[in-house]
Amino acid sequence: MAPEKKIRRKPSITVTRSDHERLSRLAEAHTQRDPEVSGELLTELDRARIVKDGKIGADVVCMGSTLRFTSDLGDDRTVTLVFPGEADIASGNVSVLTPIGAALIGLSAGQSIDWSARDGRVHRLTVERVEAPAPGAEPAAKRVLG
Repeated sequence: MAPEKKIRRKPSITVTRSDHERLSRLAEAHTQRDPEVSGELLTELDRARIVKDGKIGADVVCMGSTLRFTSDLGDDRTVTLVFPGEADIASGNVSVLTPIGAALIGLSAGQSIDWSARDGRVHRLTVERVEAPAPGAEPAAKRVLG
């Protein structure tokens, strides 16, 4: 009998108040279109510690952060976490409304999390480095959902 992959307890995460509000609205708006990923994002937001805007550590993944992660599949990627309208996998922009994007929000450098790919397989990723969004950079969704 093959050993089962054990899903570990999820690490603590931190999200800014404005990201929490915008992402909650976004997930709720996409519940009909993609209930599984919307549900995953809402679950992550429900367990997040919410902090005032500007009071989040530079090493915490928030919207617009560029980060490097490694995975149990041997991936070593640098991506930017974005809203769905800005997603472009070719340029490294990963939507928060994807299984991996929902898993990344709120993690800090050094933390690992298990996430379920669309095919149902569980993978583990580790955030290696986080770069805060550029000061004054406003995601398009803030203007749209704001």
